[in-house]
Amino acid sequence: MFSGLNNFIKIILPKRLFYRALIIVAAPTIILQIIITIVFYDSIWIKANKNTTRALVAQLKTIEEIYQNDKKNLDFFTDSYKNNFNFEIGINNDTFPTISGERRFSPMDRSLRRELKSTFGNNNYWFSTSKFKNAVEIKIKSENEVIEFLVPKELVSASSVRLFVLWTTLPSIVLIVIALIFLKNQTRPLVNLAKAAERFGKGDYVNDFRPSGAQEIRKAAYEFDRMAKRINRHLNQRSEMLSGISHDLRTPLTRLKLQLAMVNQKDLSKTMSNDIDEMERMLNDYLQFAKTQSQERTVEIKLSELFSEIKQNINNDNFNVSFEENLTLKGRPVALKRSFENIINNGLIYGQRVFAKIQKSPNRALIIFEDDGPGIPEDQYKNVFKPFYRLDKSRSLNKSGVGLGLAIVEDVINSHGGNIQLGKSKLGGLQVKINLPF
Repeated sequence: MFSGLNNFIKIILPKRLFYRALIIVAAPTIILQIIITIVFYDSIWIKANKNTTRALVAQLKTIEEIYQNDKKNLDFFTDSYKNNFNFEIGINNDTFPTISGERRFSPMDRSLRRELKSTFGNNNYWFSTSKFKNAVEIKIKSENEVIEFLVPKELVSASSVRLFVLWTTLPSIVLIVIALIFLKNQTRPLVNLAKAAERFGKGDYVNDFRPSGAQEIRKAAYEFDRMAKRINRHLNQRSEMLSGISHDLRTPLTRLKLQLAMVNQKDLSKTMSNDIDEMERMLNDYLQFAKTQSQERTVEIKLSELFSEIKQNINNDNFNVSFEENLTLKGRPVALKRSFENIINNGLIYGQRVFAKIQKSPNRALIIFEDDGPGIPEDQYKNVFKPFYRLDKSRSLNKSGVGLGLAIVEDVINSHGGNIQLGKSKLGGLQVKINLPF
């Protein structure tokens, strides 16, 4: 039971810290104002209104009795009440109204109805509090005549209610607005820290982040900044080390190529040359894998322009791309271009045709690559994303590499906040589906 209630509360409560803090600040103020209003309404306003209404109805009853006892001095009687009590009194033989003019949910009408009913009885009174702005019209049936009264509203309802509501509501609104301003300033550093962490998680180098806010938030931001710099330093050292290894190994490989060119045994020379070429490709793959976290800035990328460059670089009529909509997203263009070219080149190596389709899904760009090659067994979908994993059956994506192609692609896509899925193509080969956020 308590678990279900707890889950329900979690669902209805806001998820953002700003609104939760606002509830913590505003809820006690609002609850206090409601309690004060209820107490005032119940113990002060209702009782004061009841006494005021009772006094007015007593005056009306007195007026009726005086009139019934002395009908000769009618003008003196009405003028005296008009001058002394601001009453408008009229006596006529009109038909008594049968349709009620009172409001059902008005506290003032309920109080007036209760007192008139107890004093004059049922069907002997009629009143309307909404016909005039500052006055209440009351009609009393007296024998064969109708006595009409027009009395000021302040004689029926306490006039301090609006002033009380104003003075209880206005300070609350001012305090909540001040709380909004302060809460916004306190939560902004957390929002900036979250955005910086998101950018860093997507591979963007955060160099413009500055810790701010309260001491605890500032300390967390300072530690995040130190952590980001340590990770960046580690990645740079890794890239520099692999670049150095690649440079050092290419030099002896180049010398071996020159020496093989001078060997008379052509068959042996060709075999060893192929081995050296494979070693160079391995070095290039290692270096490419290390450069997936290279210092490249995140910019606005138009997918139509990016794929136009890819198509121009590949220069193969068997690759075609179609757009449902020209989409723009934020990312690192060189890394994305390298990943897409890797997928397309694999499709062209192991198949005849490759089709790319770019379409829009809610807040994301969907890029689908399909080829007519032999495909990949479903039980190998997860394995092919592992670094240095090579397939030996069916379609070997790694004949010309060391098993880093799809590992690089997945690393780049994940660093952009997207995901990659493999499936069966409509052409019979492999389908690669990539989702990237805008």
